[in-house]
Amino acid sequence: MVKNEYISVNQLVSQEAGNIVSDMDGEKVMLSIDNGKYYNLGELGGQIWEKIKEPLSILELIHTLMAEYDVELNVCKEQVISFLSLLLKEGLIKVEDKINS
Repeated sequence: MVKNEYISVNQLVSQEAGNIVSDMDGEKVMLSIDNGKYYNLGELGGQIWEKIKEPLSILELIHTLMAEYDVELNVCKEQVISFLSLLLKEGLIKVEDKINS
């Protein structure tokens, strides 16, 4: 399966099924059932993970994080897309185009 590695703020992001997530001292750790790997999402990564339980636009995710943290738009956008790209490469999330109704 070929995955699109380019992520746009206009896309929706959500968790892929098949991951066991646990909270350890404020950080989220995850076991992927599909690939048998463990991941430490960290504190902020864990918060992002919780926010994408249901499909959420990446732009909305960025604005939510900007409201919670003192971070500039360009920095937040760059960091969020970088983090999501890593999760996508590992098959932990799905990214899809928004369907405008």
